[in-house]
Amino acid sequence: MDWIHHLDRGPGPWTLLHLHGTGGNEAQLRGLAREIAPDATLLGVRGRSLDEGFPRFFRRFTAVRYDQAQIREEAAALAQLVQDAAQAYDLDPAKVLTLGYSNGANMALAALALQPQTFQGGLFLRPVMPLDAPPGADLSHARALVLHGARDPYAAHAGAVTPYLTHSGAQVEEHTLNAGHELSQADVTLGAQWWARHTQ
Repeated sequence: MDWIHHLDRGPGPWTLLHLHGTGGNEAQLRGLAREIAPDATLLGVRGRSLDEGFPRFFRRFTAVRYDQAQIREEAAALAQLVQDAAQAYDLDPAKVLTLGYSNGANMALAALALQPQTFQGGLFLRPVMPLDAPPGADLSHARALVLHGARDPYAAHAGAVTPYLTHSGAQVEEHTLNAGHELSQADVTLGAQWWARHTQ
């Protein structure tokens, strides 16, 4: 597996693949992920792109313009990682959800759109649509929690996320929180409630 990663095994049948924000690493969301999914196996992954020396999942040209070719390559590689990890760690590949924050949320969204059968959906915290031309995808199997920040400077660019997921057939829950781009206790509370409902 050509990714720096960390596995934290849980007693439940689900795996939560957590993807950090810019400058984070495979451990950045571990505590948050455990609060949201107390029984899951957690798989934390470090992005393989460096942007001004900071780990990311794909390059950006501006704050909201991204390297489209690299996004597609990394989405395919992430899907392969899930398959490889399922075999190496004896995980159920049919029970994988993603948790992404900021750049990680954008990567999770791109991976769901481009490799839809790899994931059963996920939690997208402060996402924007990273794909210039997102593909038509059958996401009728997927469920998603999308959490925006009311004071997030990127919120103006996030409007395409939920319409895309909904149009593709996903079951979507969306909230705008009293927060900026940073995470809040409300992310934990809503995330844990959503996880409990959708993994029973």
